[in-house]
Amino acid sequence: MLENNMPKHVAVIMDGNGRWAKKKNLPRVMGHNAGMQAMKRIVIASSQMGIKYLTVYAFSTENWKRSSEEVGGIFNLLVKYVNSELKELNDNNVKVNSIGDYEMVPKSAKDKLEALIDSTKENDGLIFNIAINYGGRAEIVRGVNKLIAEGKVEITENDIANNLYTGNEIGNIPDPDLLIRTSGEQRISNFLLWQCAYSEFVFTDVLWPDMDKSEFIRLIDIYKNRNRRYGGRS
Repeated sequence: MLENNMPKHVAVIMDGNGRWAKKKNLPRVMGHNAGMQAMKRIVIASSQMGIKYLTVYAFSTENWKRSSEEVGGIFNLLVKYVNSELKELNDNNVKVNSIGDYEMVPKSAKDKLEALIDSTKENDGLIFNIAINYGGRAEIVRGVNKLIAEGKVEITENDIANNLYTGNEIGNIPDPDLLIRTSGEQRISNFLLWQCAYSEFVFTDVLWPDMDKSEFIRLIDIYKNRNRRYGGRS
């Protein structure tokens, strides 16, 4: 295992809530509820392990294609999470950010999330980024359009990076060192497309609601044993 190789930024595609519920003959929303509990465990584990940034894919721009009942249930759970976890997040010195397009997010969820962000803004521990109504392609298009509106003609990589959701708006979050996806699927599903250019990917068959600290540590250890080359030779 490589020494001092703890990832600074971990991104997670939290996949498998629906399949978890189906296996247990439960409504899909119960899978999302169990997934919310898993998210809580991993946030606290990340904080305890000294990881500086954690970004989770909570709701994609494509998730609107799901039933209105399921979509509503997801946002209701977000409100529930904020109501129940604010004290623990503050107790663990966690700072919360959100990335994505707020326009279509229900007002109740938007208001709660904004209150959570405001309540934790002075914390200087783990920075927890929640991607909600987020799509990687739309993020890049949005950033380029901002640059065009500013009259930019020669656009650099730094220009684009600074105008992504993870750029100047929330303090220039570094690109993920590690991207984890649960449930056995091996694709990135329009998540952090620009930012994950040189990220290490680790996949696990564990369904997201079953994710716990021990499995998270196992996945981190896989990353620690890798030699990142950024396109060069080892």
